[in-house]
Amino acid sequence: MKFNDHLGTGSHADVLRRFREPHDIQLFLNSIPYDAEAGTSSPGVVASERKANCFEGALFAAAALRAMGHKPLIVDMIAQNDDDHVIALFKRGRYYGAVTKSNTTMLRYREPVYQSLRELVMSYFDFYFNIKGQKTLRSYSNPVDLSRFDKQNWMTTDENLDYIGDYLNNVKHYRILDRKMIRNLSYADDDIVGLCFNGALEDGVYRPK
Repeated sequence: MKFNDHLGTGSHADVLRRFREPHDIQLFLNSIPYDAEAGTSSPGVVASERKANCFEGALFAAAALRAMGHKPLIVDMIAQNDDDHVIALFKRGRYYGAVTKSNTTMLRYREPVYQSLRELVMSYFDFYFNIKGQKTLRSYSNPVDLSRFDKQNWMTTDENLDYIGDYLNNVKHYRILDRKMIRNLSYADDDIVGLCFNGALEDGVYRPK
C-alpha cells in the first residue's frame, strides 16, 4: 500500500504533504506549543490540534519525512534522572540527520552530516542535561520503522498510540557510557543550561531528584 493510501484525505493530509525539506518539518514543530500532557496522538491529530510532546513530534516528523520519500524511522534515547527523548531519523546519501520536538532549545534538528547513528546520537550528549546541569543521556535504540504499524493506521487514527511506545521500550538499546565515565561527568555550564531551558513550558520540565 502506498503512502497516500495510509494518509487519507483532509487538512491533516495537506499539512503532512506541504513540507519540502526536513528542516521545514522542524520549523513547524518549533512553531506549535509543547504539550506536557501524557499521551501519544497520531500525526493526523497533531496536524489538526497543533500541539505535540516529544514522542508525538517524532511520530509527526516520521510521517512527514515519509511523504518526502524517506522511511518513517524513529530512535529512542534513554536518560537517567531526566526525560527520555525520541527523534525521527532520516538520511541524505550515506549521512544521518534528525527532526524532533523538544521542550528545550538544544535537542532539536540535526543536519544530515553524521556517518553513523551513534555519531548522530552523540551530537546530543553535551546538550542533554536536566535543570541541574547533570548530563543525563545513557543509551539509544535501534531505529524502528513505523511502517510495521500501518495496519493500525498510526498516521491518522484518533486512538492513542501507546503501543508504539511499548514496542520502543523493548527494542535493543546501546549504552554509551560505562560507570567510570558517568562518575567523571562534569556539569553543564550555567549559561548553557539557561539557554537550553529558555522559553520552556514549565509544566513540561523534568524535575530531577
